[in-house]
Amino acid sequence: MPALVSTRLLLLVGESLPLHKFSCVSRMPWCHNGVRFLSQVGRHHGPLTLASLGYKSEFEPTNKNKSNKPKKHSPIEIPKAKVKAVRSDGIKAAGVKKSLEIESAPFAANSFLELGLPPLLLERLEREGFNVPTEVQSAAIPSILKNHDVVIQSYTGSGKTLAYLLPILSKVGPLKDKSSNGNGESGKKTDIEAVIVAPSRELGMQIVREIKKLLGPSDKKAVQQLVGGANRSRQEEALRKNKPAIVVGTPGRIAEISAAGKLHTHGCRFLVLDEIDELLSFNFREAMHRIVEHVGRRSGANPREPKSALAMRAERQTIMVSATVPFSVIRAARSWGHDPLLVQAKNVIPLESMPATGPGNLSGPMSGSSSNSNLQAKQADQSLPPALKHYYCVTKLQHKVDTLRRCVHALDAQTVIAFMNNTRQLKDAVFKLEARGMKAAELHGDLGKLARSTTLKKFKNGEVRVLVTNELSARGLDVAECDLVVNLDLPTDSIHYAHRAGRTGRLGRRGTVVSICEEPEVFVVKKMQKQLAVPIQACEFTEGRLVIGKEEEKTLEAVR
Repeated sequence: MPALVSTRLLLLVGESLPLHKFSCVSRMPWCHNGVRFLSQVGRHHGPLTLASLGYKSEFEPTNKNKSNKPKKHSPIEIPKAKVKAVRSDGIKAAGVKKSLEIESAPFAANSFLELGLPPLLLERLEREGFNVPTEVQSAAIPSILKNHDVVIQSYTGSGKTLAYLLPILSKVGPLKDKSSNGNGESGKKTDIEAVIVAPSRELGMQIVREIKKLLGPSDKKAVQQLVGGANRSRQEEALRKNKPAIVVGTPGRIAEISAAGKLHTHGCRFLVLDEIDELLSFNFREAMHRIVEHVGRRSGANPREPKSALAMRAERQTIMVSATVPFSVIRAARSWGHDPLLVQAKNVIPLESMPATGPGNLSGPMSGSSSNSNLQAKQADQSLPPALKHYYCVTKLQHKVDTLRRCVHALDAQTVIAFMNNTRQLKDAVFKLEARGMKAAELHGDLGKLARSTTLKKFKNGEVRVLVTNELSARGLDVAECDLVVNLDLPTDSIHYAHRAGRTGRLGRRGTVVSICEEPEVFVVKKMQKQLAVPIQACEFTEGRLVIGKEEEKTLEAVR
């Protein structure tokens, strides 16, 4: 690190200790944005010290109970010889590593015990077969336990749900650490302490199932589901009777019950926005505005008072989750959160270090600058499961469904999700597949709750081989056995492609994504290939086999 920047940091912090004695946030922007970030911390948290920044000195005095042995995940140490003195009128590059580890995130934890979770929660995890945390869980759990607002970005199926549920359950509900006082006196029923918002009923119900697995039958009333399509009066009665600590629901139903005065969230400690990029869409605008304004705002706060906005953000902990982080998410996190961190697998950085505009949006226009391209590549790397193979097949519109059938047979796929953009065409596709002897079913928002539940159950049990659906299932449909995703209609952009692709290859499993398109649509596939930085190979299905074009192999080498 340049010595001049080092001097600036030590002047801000107020301790004349060598820079190499501190563990710092990975890739902290020390110039410009970094100084601004430090000054913000100082304003909001009192005097600016190393402790207020979350850094620890090796000279820090240790108490009697603490061991002086180095931690397993020790920070990278910068040798003194590598730091060169420079004049104050310029900054020269020093031969040091820029990537520094954040001490609170052991990115390769061997067990959940290392992450600071309470004993009772660890027992439930072991009972459910969860022994080793994923990379994103190892990074996110310590950050949330230290009360940081976070944006969790990782590919679908990487364990993001547990990444935020575990730290919440360690502070809220029957499994919490007994040393955590929470809201009010111990053992006394209080207002709802955590609100989790999901864009679809399926995702909301999936989150509730995960929570109930950990809570067990005796404590399952600690969570309440509030989703559209269900009886509202029964939901309100359950809230009154059970007094749950956690509610999970869709934006419309949560806002509706809140407006009726039946959902008291002013004392809420956690607000989780799962699939935040979808929650920011126009359809949820009014409901999300009410949720953000009311959850975690103390009853004494004046909603018309401008200065109360920052106080409101500080009272609650805001957690946002998505496989992709476009600029709309960055902007929302800065507005709704308090000095949020961007948490990725093996990487935790202040969101302040993200660019003020562009290229976090994978669907945005391609930029020619190398820095933009590098950032976009990192975004893409976090949004797609690593063990996927991507193909596209060119055919005529009237032959798309038959191409789907041949694709399923050629790859011998047993659990297939096929995406279409138009809901009215789903039934026709299912009819054609059934006519050729392939078990298929449709899933979309116009179906009733019972019909959707029945269809999903049959699909997960193997009674249905091909599930034909729309964007509804691109979020929250967790079928671990899914081995093939087919785009009968191309997604609107690379962000939607990533969410669709994430239905397969979950938790390190292998998976295949095939996009069936017409000749004029090939340029769209090529654009997504460039934006996502993954090879999408041209293929055909002949004689029951998948055949890759020879010309495509040269292109693949360039992409790799």
